[in-house]
Amino acid sequence: MNYRGNKTGVSFWEYGWYLLVTVLLLMAGIVLAAATVLVYSVRIVMKLGFKGMVLTVVGILCLIAVYSFWSFNRTADIGNQTVSIIIAQGDNFSGIANNLAEEEVVPSRFWLTLLARITGVDTKLTPGRYDFSGCNSCRSVLDRFRRADFLRIKITVPEGLPLWKLASLLSNRLELDSSAFVSLNHDSIFLAKTGLPYLEGFLFPETYLFAWGLSEREVALIMVNQYRAQTDSIWPDSILNGLSQVDIIKLASIIEAETHLDSERVLVSSVYMNRLRQDMKLDADPTVIYGLGGLNRPLYRRDIQKDTPYNTYLYKGLPPTPINSPGLDAIKAALNPAETDYLFFVANETGGHVFSRTNAEHNRARRRIRSN
Repeated sequence: MNYRGNKTGVSFWEYGWYLLVTVLLLMAGIVLAAATVLVYSVRIVMKLGFKGMVLTVVGILCLIAVYSFWSFNRTADIGNQTVSIIIAQGDNFSGIANNLAEEEVVPSRFWLTLLARITGVDTKLTPGRYDFSGCNSCRSVLDRFRRADFLRIKITVPEGLPLWKLASLLSNRLELDSSAFVSLNHDSIFLAKTGLPYLEGFLFPETYLFAWGLSEREVALIMVNQYRAQTDSIWPDSILNGLSQVDIIKLASIIEAETHLDSERVLVSSVYMNRLRQDMKLDADPTVIYGLGGLNRPLYRRDIQKDTPYNTYLYKGLPPTPINSPGLDAIKAALNPAETDYLFFVANETGGHVFSRTNAEHNRARRRIRSN
């Protein structure tokens, strides 16, 4: 049988005045102890004299300096794990210091905050993602913040990517919103800042080191600026063959999609330039594919018959926009086509093309390639 015991006594802490008296006694004890230490310290200093006082003060300051140096440089080891600290615009350093201390990246929140205030780093934070691993001290962490040594992601953007494929690549690596990136192609306010009619064609293919945390607009501007840096010096003073810079990029994007052989770019350029001069339709397969939203299969005859603004089998002239962002070699080929009479070309079995002057030559080349 179980019995519940009756409460026969009263806890000491249930009486508030007991607690109050206890706290007051403790405080009095601390004050008396501090006073005793102070009195004895004064007596010792008086015995030492002025020089002794100076030496004592210097000694105390040296001890403080040594301890501070040790505290600033003492390390915490988080081993092989990686701790990511994300700093956004306007973040308070106190919160950042808390996160670093809680994740044990630094041994002391107090010393990290103190050193940050002394050095002014707490007011000069650069937004970004900072990854930490291994051993870190307060000093080394603040040094990274000072140098803005945040995470940079290396991305190689190949030539000839249409906008939606480029957006997918950037989204996977930079955690961007691919839909938001693509929508910039029609954002009149953003495009006005770039001075471009659209982004397609002007996001220069290059190897980039992007800071993690950049917005879709910031990434697009970096790539547009790279386009300008790479191409500003190659444009002629006058319009080439009646084509504007935008027209040249349209043509270059078709060249980029048609061939990756350096020796063929100027030949492909000559074919399309000759067709434009003779008011012929370009009959460019890549423009049809672009107008259909991309294809993961060969282009069929029925595709060529589908009516889109990009179907250069149906409409004369260049497509409404570039169909990808071409590389510098393709742009130069569009600016400097070879002097030929070619009007046709067909892919051969070796990865190149056979170029022809007449439709009869072209058909013979097609039959010969098919027979092989």
